[in-house]
Amino acid sequence: MDAIYRWQVGIYDATRKFYLLGRDDLIAALDPPSGGTVLEVGCGTGRNLVVAARRYPHARFFGFDVSPVMLAEARRAVARAGLADRIHLARADAAGFDPLTCFARDGFDRVFCSYTLSMIPPWQEALDRAMEAVLPGGSLHVVDFGGQAQLPGLFRAGLRAWLAQFHVTPRDGFAERFRDAAAARGFAMRLERPFRDYAVHAVATRPGLA
Repeated sequence: MDAIYRWQVGIYDATRKFYLLGRDDLIAALDPPSGGTVLEVGCGTGRNLVVAARRYPHARFFGFDVSPVMLAEARRAVARAGLADRIHLARADAAGFDPLTCFARDGFDRVFCSYTLSMIPPWQEALDRAMEAVLPGGSLHVVDFGGQAQLPGLFRAGLRAWLAQFHVTPRDGFAERFRDAAAARGFAMRLERPFRDYAVHAVATRPGLA
């Protein structure tokens, strides 16, 4: 991971905004409660956390990444934004993340994954961990590459070949796996395929305490 992003970290956000579609829509839908907590799985450069923390000044934010290079850039971004008191970062693997170990917390009111599952080989384990980190009454939000089934075949093939150069693989089985994981935990869920299935946006909500 570091070998891939060491030379891109300075231009990562400027280039990714053109094709990581739906990230800001996900952030706009988080709506954490006052005093609530929000976790980003695979926070990368910290871009999403900074945007979310500015949008929701009443919440506290947490993020982790497996890449020391990206995490170092995230720390710089958070410091530049003057948000180090509200955004807490740690290094962790999404497939084995433990909120107690990383942040001394049982869970979070909102958990989100923005174009991360397509970069994690054990993505199903990472999805399970993310759901398990949601507190009662909270929700998990995911945006990532969709199946592109409604787009021209040549575009789809070209996009996937290009993404493969960066070790990014759209998860064609994501919708089914997300539904199964939500159902197994009694979560309500909804799933959309915006931009003609270029992306997938899914939300799973955990029931509150009786």
